[in-house]
Amino acid sequence: MSDYRKLWYLLITVLIVTFSLLGYFGKEVYRQAPPIPEQVLNADGDTLFTRNTILDGQTAWQSIGGMQLGSIWGHGAYQAPDWSADWLHRELENWLELAAQAQYDQPFSDLGDNQQAELRFQLKREYRLNRTEPDSNVLQLSALRSAAFARTAEYYDRLFNDAPELQGTRESYAMKEATLPSADRRADLTAFFFWTAWVAATQRPDSEVTYTNNWPHEPLIDNRPTGENILWSVLSVAILIAGIGLLVWGWSFLRKEEEDTPPTPAQDPLTGFPLTASQKALGKYLALVVALFSFQVMLGGLTAHYTVEGQQFYGFNISQWLPYSLARTWHIQSALFWIATGFLAAGLFLAPIINGGRDPKYQKLGVDILFWALVLVVGGSFAGNWLAIAQIMPPELNFWLGHQGYEYVDLGRLWQIGKFAGVAFWLLLMLRGILPALRQPGDKHLLVLLSASVIAIGLFYGAGLFYGERTHLSVMEYWRWWVVHLWVEGFFEVFATTALAFIFCNMGLVSKRMATTASLASAVLFMLGGVPGTFHHLYFSGTTTPVMAVGACFSALEVVPLVVLGYEAWEHSRLRQRADWMARVKWPLACFVAVAFWNMMGAGVFGFMINPPISLYYLQGLNTTPVHAHAALFGVYGFLALGFTLLVLRYIRPGLAFNEQLMRNGFWCLNAGIVLMITTSLLPIGLFQFHASATQGLWYARSEAFMQQGFMETLRWIRTLGDLVFIYGALCVSWQVVRGVWPALGRDRANPLAEDVAL
Repeated sequence: MSDYRKLWYLLITVLIVTFSLLGYFGKEVYRQAPPIPEQVLNADGDTLFTRNTILDGQTAWQSIGGMQLGSIWGHGAYQAPDWSADWLHRELENWLELAAQAQYDQPFSDLGDNQQAELRFQLKREYRLNRTEPDSNVLQLSALRSAAFARTAEYYDRLFNDAPELQGTRESYAMKEATLPSADRRADLTAFFFWTAWVAATQRPDSEVTYTNNWPHEPLIDNRPTGENILWSVLSVAILIAGIGLLVWGWSFLRKEEEDTPPTPAQDPLTGFPLTASQKALGKYLALVVALFSFQVMLGGLTAHYTVEGQQFYGFNISQWLPYSLARTWHIQSALFWIATGFLAAGLFLAPIINGGRDPKYQKLGVDILFWALVLVVGGSFAGNWLAIAQIMPPELNFWLGHQGYEYVDLGRLWQIGKFAGVAFWLLLMLRGILPALRQPGDKHLLVLLSASVIAIGLFYGAGLFYGERTHLSVMEYWRWWVVHLWVEGFFEVFATTALAFIFCNMGLVSKRMATTASLASAVLFMLGGVPGTFHHLYFSGTTTPVMAVGACFSALEVVPLVVLGYEAWEHSRLRQRADWMARVKWPLACFVAVAFWNMMGAGVFGFMINPPISLYYLQGLNTTPVHAHAALFGVYGFLALGFTLLVLRYIRPGLAFNEQLMRNGFWCLNAGIVLMITTSLLPIGLFQFHASATQGLWYARSEAFMQQGFMETLRWIRTLGDLVFIYGALCVSWQVVRGVWPALGRDRANPLAEDVAL
């Protein structure tokens, strides 16, 4: 303990401080969440709709795919508009038109400059002032605003139905016909969209800033970046530079204290004991990984094509059966499933090794049960998604069995509980191998850290169960990002780093001391920025300035450890030269090198590009976000899961020799595909949108008029090249894994296996 005491104390202190910040300001999210009016009245005092209507509209929005069809407050898909910004702008234009007719009996466009300026002044006063009664929480609209609401709602009612005159618009937005067939639910939906726009336009009490910190950019009512936004953006950049400087300084001292590299074993130590029954049973996990991976990339190609032909696939109208919102749901969910499965398989492979090369009693049975439970959750959740978006699922069952509507946690709540139970069961299987090893004498610090990361993965997915179907949107976003950011980008990162260190240590390639020290130091850095950095997703989700300040400062620190990952990539690549037998794990190592590169580019460069508040103010909800998402989610966690899959495959099939042509084509085409997607399509589109957002407003950057311009459509068509290269690479890697799992399908074995390997 003495060798690692300072690092352990530092890690524990960081966790206490950062989770205290996350909890304290999480309480502020609850306390400062924008109000949902109990009633919304017209000028005569008649009820237009109630709080329950707004929440019913939220559930209707969930049932059609929610964040997979456009976005709310910038979170969601990118082809259809951001409904908050779009509703707000349409309602503002309708108000100006109605006011011009009422006061001057002319269209607004025909008025003189002074008359238009006067109406814009009235518009800003009408929309930015908070007109809710503090005691009763009742919102009363003026006659003009009531009329503007009705006109806007009538447009949305036709859009989400099958009005023939809006068929072209639905195609531009990649919406299927009759997206929401029920007239009553469409009325509820308009109430929900109105409320999300009202929140974005209305100032907090005793404040000159709206509930969403003046987001989105909307010049008609002077929604512009706040002074606090600019202040914390500048400070976040300063903190980033200071953090990088301190890291490089500290890194140089740590490098001086490195001990000599241990002698390389003559043979791979991981092959020094027979495979256990539970390890032999992991073949089906690897097959599931590449099956879902192949399914996901095919859906990615379809989803990208829908941005060009919104309802068709090369002339075939398939949107009524497999619309954009469903394809994107399955695309994201299958990615999460196959990446998680790769991580689960890696953990289950390590458990017997940790236990001295022995299976705990009934371990194989547990591995088999977990696999079929996973298959059930995948199949059930996908079926529920389809039934929900097809509007077959009864509304009262949608949240539980159909579609939650929230990106990355789209699966119905019952399936989400099943997934949590599966991850918890994996935790139990892991601990059955870890706990006996912890009782053995010797240095167990690396194993303790690995155990802690396993426990965190097993438990923190449960944060996604802390909100319900009718939970306030701001509160839901707080807990959703616990899953998307903290669970995935935080604890999975620590698990991956520690698991790799544990593997390399057991292979005799690095000393246990250096593996332990590096893992503890990495965990400190990841947690320091990653835990309170969760708030950088919540700048404009109905939170206050302190949340923005904490998110901006700490999320800048998330980038700091990523700047040295180029060195980590170099170190991983050099491992191949340590021993002849390392050539047999060449391609898993190549994947780990790619992880380090894309962590630096995808999470570091592209992540920080959209991270400071002033940047995200204009970029939230634009195609710059999928630049970061593709490079970070696949580039980091995808390659990591593939690396784990190939590594496990290599050891459970001792006679396997990877097909060099397949793996070379697969590895480099996957990397080239991401580069082409980003550089030829996603990033240029995002930058053009950025200019449109900064000059005219977010509504325009996401509008049909802007997105359907010829050059923008050409950029979306060009993405086909990157998609095809990526798909080819994915199929090469998948076929290699399939041929490895079922050797009879290929001829990649160096020599026949000495024993049958159970699936």
